[in-house]
Amino acid sequence: MRALGPLLIVALVLAPVSGRAADEARRAVVSFLDRISGVTVTDLTIRQQVTIYHADGLHPHSTGDQVLYVKGPHRRRVEQMVDGRREVHLTVGGRAWVRLADGRVEDVPRDRRGPDRTDLCAPLTRRPADLLAEWRNLGVRDDVSHQVEVRRRPVTVIGAKAGDRDSPAVWLDHEYGVVRVIARTLPTGRGLVDLTCSEHRPVASALYFPHRQELFSGGKLLLRLIVHSVTINGSVPDALFDPDALRRER
Repeated sequence: MRALGPLLIVALVLAPVSGRAADEARRAVVSFLDRISGVTVTDLTIRQQVTIYHADGLHPHSTGDQVLYVKGPHRRRVEQMVDGRREVHLTVGGRAWVRLADGRVEDVPRDRRGPDRTDLCAPLTRRPADLLAEWRNLGVRDDVSHQVEVRRRPVTVIGAKAGDRDSPAVWLDHEYGVVRVIARTLPTGRGLVDLTCSEHRPVASALYFPHRQELFSGGKLLLRLIVHSVTINGSVPDALFDPDALRRER
């Protein structure tokens, strides 16, 4: 019998390893979603402080306050007052708008929208396949994973091998949920951004929400959010997500 070629040997060795990694990633997601399956979330209201940093990543450029409303399916509204200027950002399904401080309402092209940080840090979907698909859209591979400890807590890193800090990945705490996301930047998809979610506090029986979120690029801090309060199932009115009503606002 002829000797196996080196490429075939590599394929035979890596295939089982890749399969095990994919199983581990899915098991971690299923375990987390099962744990919070008894919590029903129809809407979220989040009040938070936002700080935008200079390019050096050291000094604040702008500060302000935000109120974020999230309601299914795929509806999101951000009301913010930053440096005395009020803006409203609205996302409904696949479309997005912004109401500027001067009252003008503009459509926001897809290539100018970033990933929904709130959905990344506190995913509301209850189907593992949907969650893994959302992460794949950020460049995260679900056939690669490993285990680490973060602050003495077990975490599954989905999308990167041990020691790999440069590939898109989701760090999933077995109880808290997502504690870190490394994703491709938009619209080019060439660079990476690093989102950390920390200071998790319970907002329901089994559901935690991060009260501190920080966004980095190239190791430099771009954005910091400090959450003051989180309200779930507060009967957020549908009218808040009406783009025609947004245009009529004064």
